[in-house]
Amino acid sequence: MKNSNRQIEDLQCKGLKIIQDKSLYTFSSDSVILANFVKLRKNENAVEIGTGSGIISILLTAKMPCQNIIAFEAQKEMFELAEENIALNGLEEKIKVICDRVQNFNKYFPKHTFNVVFSNPPYMKTTQNVDSVRLKARHDQMLPMDELCKSASDMLIDKGRFYVVYTAERSCELIASLQKNKLVPKTMFFTDNGKGRVVLVIIEAVKNGGQGVKVLPNLVTNDNEGDYLGKLHTRNFID
Repeated sequence: MKNSNRQIEDLQCKGLKIIQDKSLYTFSSDSVILANFVKLRKNENAVEIGTGSGIISILLTAKMPCQNIIAFEAQKEMFELAEENIALNGLEEKIKVICDRVQNFNKYFPKHTFNVVFSNPPYMKTTQNVDSVRLKARHDQMLPMDELCKSASDMLIDKGRFYVVYTAERSCELIASLQKNKLVPKTMFFTDNGKGRVVLVIIEAVKNGGQGVKVLPNLVTNDNEGDYLGKLHTRNFID
């Protein structure tokens, strides 16, 4: 029987496609915005924390000269969907998914191994226990902010880069947690919903980086009527 919750979407990027499953968790513009902000240079290795459907890592293989991305996904259902999407695009040699919490990364790799870590983590603060795949993907129950930043710092080499998107209302907490874990914000910007409300913060932080941060103009994601400006999420931040 056909599953009405699943559909294949064209990512409009070098023929890439992705399976979205409405019964689980579907990606949104924040993933695409982050994928356009991450910088990966040739021969650099990278880790994604909380890959979900695999959307960010999949897009990065088309946008960046990357050959080796390790993606952690704690939820089995999303892990299986990510593997399916990677196979759909023939990217098994470039992206490897591990079904585990990133806090356990040292079971698989030594510390200070990676050049780049990136994440679109669950960023809603957990006020009660959540148990569905969708809610776990949205709430920080399985990945509190401090554990996210500590894991990123522990995995990165000196001067390695961490790219993260988070809800703007927790931006002060995020910056404090980054600095606590030796991750110094170097480039950042906010998104604006077109009606003057700031929604997200996106940050590039450098492990043991020097002081001084470049704040880019806000990225407006919607028009005055609230309709999504699809082309704006492809804003190019790459030097």
